[in-house]
Amino acid sequence: MSDLALRLDVLKTYKLYVGGKFPRSESGRVYEVTDSKGQWLGNAPLGTRKDTRDAVVAARAAVKGWSGTTAYNRGQVLYRVAEMLQGRREQFAAEVAAAEGLGVKKAASLVDAAIDRWVWYAGWTDKVAQVAGNANPVAGPYFNLSTPEPTGVVGVLAPQAGHGFSFLGLVSVIAPVIATGNTAVVAAAAEAPLPALSLGEVLATSDLPGGVVNVLSGRTADIAPTLASHQDVNGLDLTGAVHQDGPGSPAALEAAAAETLKRVLRPAADPAAADWTQQPGTKRLTSFLETKTVWHPMGI
Repeated sequence: MSDLALRLDVLKTYKLYVGGKFPRSESGRVYEVTDSKGQWLGNAPLGTRKDTRDAVVAARAAVKGWSGTTAYNRGQVLYRVAEMLQGRREQFAAEVAAAEGLGVKKAASLVDAAIDRWVWYAGWTDKVAQVAGNANPVAGPYFNLSTPEPTGVVGVLAPQAGHGFSFLGLVSVIAPVIATGNTAVVAAAAEAPLPALSLGEVLATSDLPGGVVNVLSGRTADIAPTLASHQDVNGLDLTGAVHQDGPGSPAALEAAAAETLKRVLRPAADPAAADWTQQPGTKRLTSFLETKTVWHPMGI
């Protein structure tokens, strides 16, 4: 028998993506990720409160540089990410198919939609100010201008797995946050975290600065309360909040976020009914923007 016949596959070890690096969970713990039939796909790191706090530190450190770059350059960086996603299309299609129990063609079409969605948001980086900003009429010799500015660090709870949206839904909540100059700490879907962890690998080899997107895997109900109560998190997207009693419920997270005056994007009343293939509009682009208004004399 040849040596090739005795060869063992090299199984992949998934890691968190924090600050542009790939640390293991500080607890050293992992959990099994299975496909729709219960077959083992891999081990994902079980993120903890310490991991979440570390991710917030990384996201805060990246705010100044990312928000300070020009909107045009942000668009170019995001477009580069889309190029790299296209190059790994087959990998993501396989991960989505396994996670959601979909056929190859259906999974590939959803990955294509996710790549298109990323390109769509890349195109908005230098246009959102024209939509969300304004020159305000005033009774006096003044210019009065309102311009949008990023909120800062945003905690994002990715949509939970189901209906084939483990990747398309993920892209749909991350891309608008960073397109407008914010940084993100993302809690991946607990049951289907592999597309999110693989996205971290794409981001690490793109032009996106480390810390702009940080990806955590594990139980959303464990990660979310730390994001909601953290004083250095400025906004919270509750799309993937678990609808059950306890500190990880949408109501509890919103109450915790209110203590530090976070902007909160509430989840849909029925998350299972969400159709991420629909055109997204500008709601998510403007959800984590602040409006800065400046008065300036005309010099008459």
